[in-house]
Amino acid sequence: MSETFIPCLNTSTIRPASLKEKIRIAGVAGYKAIELWCDDLTAHQQGGGDLKEVAGWLQDAGLYVPSVIAVFNWMDSREGAEKDAAFEEVRRRMELAAAVGSRYIVASPVPDHDELDAPRAASRYRGLLQMGRELGVTPAMEFLGFFHNVYRLDQALLIARAADDKDACIVMDPFHLYRGGSGFSEVADVPGSFIAICHFNDAPASPPQAEQADKDRVYPGDGILPLAKMLQDIKAAGYTGALSLELFNPSYWAQDPETVARVGLEKMQAVLQAAGC
Repeated sequence: MSETFIPCLNTSTIRPASLKEKIRIAGVAGYKAIELWCDDLTAHQQGGGDLKEVAGWLQDAGLYVPSVIAVFNWMDSREGAEKDAAFEEVRRRMELAAAVGSRYIVASPVPDHDELDAPRAASRYRGLLQMGRELGVTPAMEFLGFFHNVYRLDQALLIARAADDKDACIVMDPFHLYRGGSGFSEVADVPGSFIAICHFNDAPASPPQAEQADKDRVYPGDGILPLAKMLQDIKAAGYTGALSLELFNPSYWAQDPETVARVGLEKMQAVLQAAGC
């Protein structure tokens, strides 16, 4: 088991399982943390459930929630009623994250537009951070490698830094570093304190880089990404938070979710061992 990073299961990896099962499986597989999705929490509420139940399941499984996914539509919504509605939904989602004890929530650059208005994005992100302080949840700026607006690490860093807020931070993700063309050379320059959470995954040799999508992600170590070097770099930079296995592979969804979670953790540990972390 890594002494540097906290093994975490992002529930997208075993998406077909129920919320309760995802939490149970993460616990029995040996993870210490679980990254939840707002959609699952919302569905639980809409089905008559209480988030206090979820908090109880987490406690029983010995898990904590480092991050919840995600808030959308905050970056490019038009001023006025559209922005107000977007931020109202952001608040609702932040409240979900707070209810399960999460420190962070992912701030996704959705929807995708061809151009990035960086000053507006930074201003909007500053607004998210201010709202987050009210609720006790910090939004973390995400980049998505297959997008057109925020698809590189440097773009996410630009937005986060331009927000000029002490709580600004980003999501690190090797798949998106590869898919968006950022590469891995700049990872070592990101202070560990600026990384809210590190998603963990690998990318296969095919299809070609520019054609890969979430569904193509594979277990860590089963692809071509320099994961050991990335881990060494973020460790040297001072990051000691969650390493969250985030996969969206339909072939894994078709398998027994407990097996997928267990194999995923074993694959993560092998890469960590190779990295000396």
